[in-house]
Amino acid sequence: MVMCGDETWLKLFPGHFMRHDGVSSFFVKDTVEVDKNVSRHLSYELSKNDWNLLILHYLGLDHVGHTGGRNSPLMAPKLMEMDEVVKMIHASAIMNPDDKRTLLVVASDHGMTENGNHGGSSYEETDSLLLFIGSKSHATHFSSIISNDVNQVDIAPTLALLFGVPIPKNNIGVMIPGVIDFLKDTHQLRALQLNSWQLLRLLQKQVPGFPCGSFPCDGFSGDQGYNSNDIMEKFCRLYLRSAFLHDSWISTELSRSDNREEKSEIIAAYYEFLINANQWLSHKATDKPSTVIVFGVMSMFLSFLIFSISIYSIIQESYSGEKQLSNGIFTQHLDEGFSLSVIFILVISMGSSSMVEEEQYIWHYLISTLNLLFLRKTMQFFKKESTCRFFNLFNGHGKVCIRISSIFTLLITGRILRGWHQGGVNWTHLPDISKWLEQSGTDLQLIQLIAVILTTILILFSLSLLGRGMKIVLVVGFNFLMSGLLVFYHILRYQHNASLPSSNAATSLAQIIYATLGVSTVGTVLAVPWIMPIQISKACCRDRNDNSAVSYPLKIGSQSQYPELIYSLHIIGWVYIGSWCLLQLLLQQPVNSVVTLLILMQIFASFLFFSQGMLQQKQWVECAGSLVGCLGKHHVFDHVAVLYYIGMAGHFALGNSNSLATVDVAGAFIGISNYSALLSGILMFIITYASPTLLLLSMVMYISIKNLETAASPQNVDSEHVLKRILGLPCLVPLTINSILLIAYTIVLILMRNHLFVWSVFSPKYLYACATTVCVLIGVFVVATTVTYAYMVLALRKKY
Repeated sequence: MVMCGDETWLKLFPGHFMRHDGVSSFFVKDTVEVDKNVSRHLSYELSKNDWNLLILHYLGLDHVGHTGGRNSPLMAPKLMEMDEVVKMIHASAIMNPDDKRTLLVVASDHGMTENGNHGGSSYEETDSLLLFIGSKSHATHFSSIISNDVNQVDIAPTLALLFGVPIPKNNIGVMIPGVIDFLKDTHQLRALQLNSWQLLRLLQKQVPGFPCGSFPCDGFSGDQGYNSNDIMEKFCRLYLRSAFLHDSWISTELSRSDNREEKSEIIAAYYEFLINANQWLSHKATDKPSTVIVFGVMSMFLSFLIFSISIYSIIQESYSGEKQLSNGIFTQHLDEGFSLSVIFILVISMGSSSMVEEEQYIWHYLISTLNLLFLRKTMQFFKKESTCRFFNLFNGHGKVCIRISSIFTLLITGRILRGWHQGGVNWTHLPDISKWLEQSGTDLQLIQLIAVILTTILILFSLSLLGRGMKIVLVVGFNFLMSGLLVFYHILRYQHNASLPSSNAATSLAQIIYATLGVSTVGTVLAVPWIMPIQISKACCRDRNDNSAVSYPLKIGSQSQYPELIYSLHIIGWVYIGSWCLLQLLLQQPVNSVVTLLILMQIFASFLFFSQGMLQQKQWVECAGSLVGCLGKHHVFDHVAVLYYIGMAGHFALGNSNSLATVDVAGAFIGISNYSALLSGILMFIITYASPTLLLLSMVMYISIKNLETAASPQNVDSEHVLKRILGLPCLVPLTINSILLIAYTIVLILMRNHLFVWSVFSPKYLYACATTVCVLIGVFVVATTVTYAYMVLALRKKY
């Protein structure tokens, strides 16, 4: 055997090929060399006669689809290239008059969607080619079976029987009808007999004590005995009937060439058994260890109980010492109840395969409804503004106008995001904004550049809110500006055509951007807590000397015991958000650059909305900005929950779905010169979970704008209690929500294990649910580590 192409063959069958040349199957930016490395061996191998099987696995067509989609300008030339390969093999081997026994099989393992991806169950993804080309003298035998549909699992037994080698021991495929029609009758029936023995052995393995052989073989000429309710007895009767007819045919003295009807009856009997056994075995192919499943569900439920008890404990501690609680504090409002009922709605929807396929509609509906409820709450509060003393982010007037403007920003950006990608599975063919931009010939590179500019401006503006007098702000802003310029240059210089392979210069620049963003972000996190006390001290001295007020988002003075922590988290939070957005603008598809900018605008609008609702009255009182009212500590749950919901809605706005076909593979190779499963896997995860991770990282910024005076109660002076008050809800709420959804969907998957769509709908969704859990864990870990480090550094500086 000789193999050229996808190196996966070499990993699956090491040492089996006498000659081979493997190429990386995942470096999708390579659409040229990956096929040249195969074709360069073709002439040599066709001239040799020392092999029985030659495998040529071409990857270029698949890579063209991933990088440019079905309508890529590289698609037609690549298809013509493949035509020439088939033509060369056919002319050299199949048409060779000295060899009438050569078979050429042309096959594709999958199709592709309009954007070139695959992995789902749609017709475009599962529609693939299987072509058997024999010598010219046998061509007419195949004309009657063109356009038949077969299962891919049927290829293995068909090829094995044609080559005269054993069928793979666990294969449940059926011999493809018509392929062996040119063989002698004896050989045709022998092939079907071997195929039947294969499935009969697998049936006996699945059902110990399978009784085939104990039933009488007489009386099978009719349909008697087929009404049994025992499926195993049915299989046995079907097999014995075909075996009985075959044995009778062998023992007959009549001329087999004249007995065509009897042979056709035997073939039909074999196929009746094979098809029924194949269908039953395909549903029993996966072992389901019940003990492990029960242990997994119980572990998930235990984690949910731990998270829930922790949240309840934090809320109870927030109320300790307070004896007089206003009834208005605990009055449940419509928007509060709806934000909590979102979890219930999501759990209920998981039981429907259609809802799983089109989950994006649920998230967009929930976010739109919440925003409308917040607008209603804001308008109601307009009449009661004088009842609460709110902290103004800009130390000016017009707080209600800012809240209303923020809500309208959320509504408008949310509507645009909802229409950007149709997403899902069943309605991807419908028009949307992204399709319109791509089909209208819009300059997507220009849109990318504008998105980078606006993102950079918005982040620099957010940092400037801390005060222009702080040198640390200027340094951080300059570093971020340099990173933005590098991303801008990369897009301008190298991303004008995403279908073309990346150059070495483009790869090097991308690596420089990765290093710049990583070093500046980590450096900011490590350095700011050490420098901030010095900056605040200088700012206070300057303010006293100038006798003027500084426009900071939070006042520096005796009212706050944590000004250094607040300011440090403010800078670190926006550096996290800005760096992540720049990374996404580099990695995401060009059409998604606007989506990244809109999600950033939603974060900024949400923080404006939250900050205008903060109370500074009592130590335990805190306004849940998303609810805009005098609410209690427990409503921070709604704050964090809303941010989590925005992140999930953004996840689908970027074109993701619960189908594996929407995973963006092309971006996972930006900045990678050679294929690395680890590096490309990390980049693929970063691209797929861009929005949820961004909103989780924004929790650092949220902690900086929330009222930290609740953490300064006299009885909670030690670091453990302070950190629990600061980090408790922002970390536990995402974990709890994700835990509920993961448990619910695990139970749904168990209940749906025999559902028709278990592999095409429910299983891919569960993979996404597990990946979302990893995303939440990583995000919460980063937030908790960042805040803990900043607090401990500041506490250490105060102590010494």
